Amino acid sequence: MRRLLLLLTCLTAQAAPGDVELARLPDMPDPVGRAATVAGVSEGALLVAGGTNFPAGMPWDGGKKAWHGDIFLLERPDSAWRKVGDLPRPLGHAVSLQTGRGIIVVGGADADRHHAETFLLRQRGGNVVIERLPDLPYPLAYASGAIVGDLALVVGGTRSPDATAAERLLLGFDLRDPAAGWKAISELPGPGRIMPAVGALGGRLHVFSGASLAADAEGKPVRTYLKDAWSFEPGAGWRRLGDMPRPAVAAVTPAIPVDENRLLVVAGDDGSKVGFQPRSAHPGFGTRCLRYDATGDGWSESDELGSAKPVAVAPSAPWKGAWVIPGGEIRPGVRTTQVISLRPWSPPETPEGRARLALWLTLVATVGLGGWMAARRWRQRARR
Repeated sequence: MRRLLLLLTCLTAQAAPGDVELARLPDMPDPVGRAATVAGVSEGALLVAGGTNFPAGMPWDGGKKAWHGDIFLLERPDSAWRKVGDLPRPLGHAVSLQTGRGIIVVGGADADRHHAETFLLRQRGGNVVIERLPDLPYPLAYASGAIVGDLALVVGGTRSPDATAAERLLLGFDLRDPAAGWKAISELPGPGRIMPAVGALGGRLHVFSGASLAADAEGKPVRTYLKDAWSFEPGAGWRRLGDMPRPAVAAVTPAIPVDENRLLVVAGDDGSKVGFQPRSAHPGFGTRCLRYDATGDGWSESDELGSAKPVAVAPSAPWKGAWVIPGGEIRPGVRTTQVISLRPWSPPETPEGRARLALWLTLVATVGLGGWMAARRWRQRARR
């Protein structure tokens, strides 16, 4: 009986709310896969647009990066992707921010330059609607952002394809006053950076990792992988947080809120395999994730991706109670068609959380009771 109680305790702890469920959605329609897309939800449907890949060969074989502008829609998790339109231009490495009206797309790049334009992307009955918003103060790509209250916040990035320094400015856009446009509201106290992991939690913007840039002897940009962490509270400013266990450059952004106190930083590049040769045999980015707990300002590692492929340079979008991650880069130059969703367990004080907890407890009790009865029958037979 003691063993049974121990088993029930362990199973209940593993099933406790606060965990994350992994599910697969229909693969992206591009057979090569894409990274650096924009993604979000409009009228209950998932939209994924733009992005980059190497359809004619890998970069180490002379393949040229392709930049895309098509927009795909997924109405339900069990439906099929369909093309519903095109962005104003091919676009990758833009920031996508989910709002109640649609997806704010910020900056980005194409094969020739970075862009300062921003716009609202949404759909109405399967028809794409693009609404121009005020431009950024300067062209910007490889930045990250999140929504905090009524503020759209974007940090980091570069102003041109050949930049040898990354931005420190934090740009803000008041959703209540769009006509006021984008404003520089602060500077990140740490180094400027590209592709940080950014998320919103507790009314604060959290900025994790990223890579700073500097010029080498030939004037080409060289990355330094960062593992510092910061939070910004509007009206109060910046606060230094505990360092990450490792860098997570180009991790899925926005970071996913597990609950009201924790953010999940999904995969990314830790820099440990920079310069790996031969490039065609690169083992890929890791699948391990990092959890930030604001209550203790601490970090832990986790394995939410399970059997899914490692992923970097991909957005996340909240859809139907989960966070969807479409495509991404699994190793330098190589994209994936996988689309996964991560669903945080609901806290037990919510109706959905209570229902989930009751289901798990019923399952655990049923399995435990069945095991106990089987063991009892075995002991009875053994005595005969």
